[in-house]
Amino acid sequence: MLWTRWLVLLLCWGSTSGEQQADEARVESRVDSRRQRSPPPVEPLDFGFVPAAVYDTHAYYEPGAVGILFHVVHAFLYVIQPNSFPKDLIVKVIQQNMGGIKIEEWRKPENVVLLLQMIHYEVGFLICATIGVTFLILTPIIGMCFCVCRCCENCGGEMHQRQRKNVDCQRGFYTASLIATSIFIVLGVLIAYAANHNVSTQIKSTRRLINTNMRDLKTFANNTPAQIDYLTAQYTTAKNKVLSDLDNIGPLLGGRIHSQLEKEVVPSLDTALRMAGAMRETKEALENVNTSLEVLQEGTGMLQASLSGERASLSNTLSDPACTNGAVSHTCNTIRSTLSQLGINADFSTLPDVTRALENVNTVLKTDLSNIVQKGYSSFNNTPNLVKEQTKNIVSGVKGMLDKIGIEINSFSKMFPVEPSLVNFTIFLNEGQKNIESYYPQMDQMDFYRWVGCVAVLCMVVLVLAFNILGLLCGTCGYDKQATPTTRGCLSNTGGNLLMAGVGFSFIFVWVLMGIVTTLFVVGGNVEKMMCEPLANRQLFKIIDTPFLVHPAKKNFLPGMLFQNPNIDLTLGSMYRDCYENNGLYHSLQLETMFNINSFLNRTVYNRDLAKVFESVQVDLHDITLLEQAGRDSLFNFANSGVGNIDYEAYLAEVTKGVTLVDLLSYSTDLEAQADLTPRGALENALKGHASSIRQIHREHVVPMEQAMSTLSQSIKQLQRMSSDLPVKVTNILSAIDAAEYLITHNASHVVKQETKGYTQSLVGYFKQYTEWVKNSLTSEVAQCKPISNIVDSMEIVGCSFVVDSVNTFWFGLGGCCVLLIPSIIFSIKLAKYYRRMDTEDVFEDMGNTGNHGEQVCDIHGDLAVVSSPYCDTLTRFPRASAPPSNSDW
Repeated sequence: MLWTRWLVLLLCWGSTSGEQQADEARVESRVDSRRQRSPPPVEPLDFGFVPAAVYDTHAYYEPGAVGILFHVVHAFLYVIQPNSFPKDLIVKVIQQNMGGIKIEEWRKPENVVLLLQMIHYEVGFLICATIGVTFLILTPIIGMCFCVCRCCENCGGEMHQRQRKNVDCQRGFYTASLIATSIFIVLGVLIAYAANHNVSTQIKSTRRLINTNMRDLKTFANNTPAQIDYLTAQYTTAKNKVLSDLDNIGPLLGGRIHSQLEKEVVPSLDTALRMAGAMRETKEALENVNTSLEVLQEGTGMLQASLSGERASLSNTLSDPACTNGAVSHTCNTIRSTLSQLGINADFSTLPDVTRALENVNTVLKTDLSNIVQKGYSSFNNTPNLVKEQTKNIVSGVKGMLDKIGIEINSFSKMFPVEPSLVNFTIFLNEGQKNIESYYPQMDQMDFYRWVGCVAVLCMVVLVLAFNILGLLCGTCGYDKQATPTTRGCLSNTGGNLLMAGVGFSFIFVWVLMGIVTTLFVVGGNVEKMMCEPLANRQLFKIIDTPFLVHPAKKNFLPGMLFQNPNIDLTLGSMYRDCYENNGLYHSLQLETMFNINSFLNRTVYNRDLAKVFESVQVDLHDITLLEQAGRDSLFNFANSGVGNIDYEAYLAEVTKGVTLVDLLSYSTDLEAQADLTPRGALENALKGHASSIRQIHREHVVPMEQAMSTLSQSIKQLQRMSSDLPVKVTNILSAIDAAEYLITHNASHVVKQETKGYTQSLVGYFKQYTEWVKNSLTSEVAQCKPISNIVDSMEIVGCSFVVDSVNTFWFGLGGCCVLLIPSIIFSIKLAKYYRRMDTEDVFEDMGNTGNHGEQVCDIHGDLAVVSSPYCDTLTRFPRASAPPSNSDW
């Protein structure tokens, strides 16, 4: 059986498809670079689907209508034998008699106890068998005695029938009873014939099961190489994914290092970049302050001149003689009292100049700090390329090792002569199938003989039934109520004779039938209770799987037979269960005890050399520069540019004041109102002209100055906000950049190790997926052993459902016929008296000249009432005779 060993070794490392899902949790951790970071989730790999074997055998049997009879027989056997399966008893019997059964051994007390337990379990069968044997022995004896007794004109053998008043009632009762008994016997014959026919019918199904099981075994053998080839080929999937990640080590590993360091680096560069923007904004604000201040200073002088001229002109107008008029003088005095309000409120000439600070800022901006910061970004963002360049040699080394591992796996698969072994196995199956098919004609011939024998047995019962039915038909049809027992017709007499012939054949056949029934009952019933039922509920496997059943030093039977190692924890029940679930043979036979696929894959797919290469990954980030010295100098110069020394309070104090002492628009409106109070004339017109002039001064001078003051106010506030603690801000920015650079140059090794470990774990995760996929496939997909469980189920179907159930149903129907033949004999004997022609009969005297004979009747004591016929004289000469004597007696 060399091919079996090759097949076992081959299946030790083969597997099938099953898509492995990544087990790592997708947890987003927000921690700094100095704390432990969870590894990234490993991308699940798609290994596809291994070519799956499709098996044709459906080991399921539905008996159909005859199944009802099977259930009835099972129920009858349960009544006969309700005890549970004696597993422990059988185990004890096997263990105590493995060395051979010896008569003297049974005299030991423990064996006597076992024998009594066996008798107790079989008590139902023993009682029924005893009844059957008793029936078998007594029936021919009783039949012989019955025949002798009747020959002596006893036991109903005399041809005389006593007349009773309930004759018709008795005859009807016996007729109905015999008909009912015959009907039940017919049912028994039909049941037995259905069981007999079922066996012949299921022979074809047996051939189908044999063919499909052999075909499944061939499929099992033919699909295994393709599954193994697919298994070895899928190493390329994991390998290609690892190579892809190695080719992208820059974006993957470098990107992970970059993402960890950017938590410290990017914020510092962002603050420096924002400070560069603040420099430009400071320059713009200073320019706005300088421009607005010039506008305000120039506008203040022009406004002052205009207001002075207008105030003098208005004063001259108020000096007009018209203002001396009593009604107008009050109005003029009111206007004259407000002339002092036409003046300048804000004085911008005293505000300090910001030209020096603007010049310093312009000098600082000659150095493009934004560009310097962008260089820092670029240097830091170049981390992936830096990692790729520094790990170039390691990547090439790992690729070489992966190619070597692939060659090693392929070489291992070629070590075993898989295909020659499977070809031999297929040839063995073909030859075995041919040998089995060569017995089909003999099986058909034997089944025909069996069928004929069972039909012959049933024909014995049918013969008795034929006599009973014909006797009933003839007797019933030929019966005449007016005829006396001695004058019955030929048809009626024939019916009675047929019934007695049925009785005779019953005595001849019934003991033979009961012998057949008893034998089949004992054999078939015990096979059903001791084999079929335990096989259906798998109790039989528990007996075989009992530890140390075969030998005290051998724990398990199955591994001892297969692998010569009885200590392997492998049982027939577990193997059947796994094969029934269509699991792989590697898992079902626990072949890991012979070849551990885990150690092989760990040693081959991911070995120590590969681990050392991954652990040797080193990344140096000393070349990264975040901020050049020119940028640092630019920040220092900006902090010392004098922006923080500007007297912002003085500016804010002036810009919060109004341009004039009074709102010129309101003043002009009031002036027009006062002019309306004066009489119409030159004074009124002059005052309104002054109001119009004041509005023009507001429009031409005040409005532009107010706009300049608004710009000046916004710029001053902006400068004040940006210059607040400017040296401290610059110092913090430089400290942050220094800390980030120190982290990169001195403490980045921890981050690099951490991220390198996560990167290598992701690479290892692909190999783990492959190994887990292999192990899972070994468990459920590769070399699925469903054909093994199908063979066991098919044997159960053929042996129990096809044969044993049919045999038990046959003896059940035939046994019912045998039992019913006893009342059939009794009823036939009783009923034959009413159909057969008697030699003598009872004659009664009817004093009223009425009765059976009409004119003259003699009583049974011989006293003649009327002597007018020689027929009556017979009562004197032959007191019991009812028929005339023979001629010699006259």
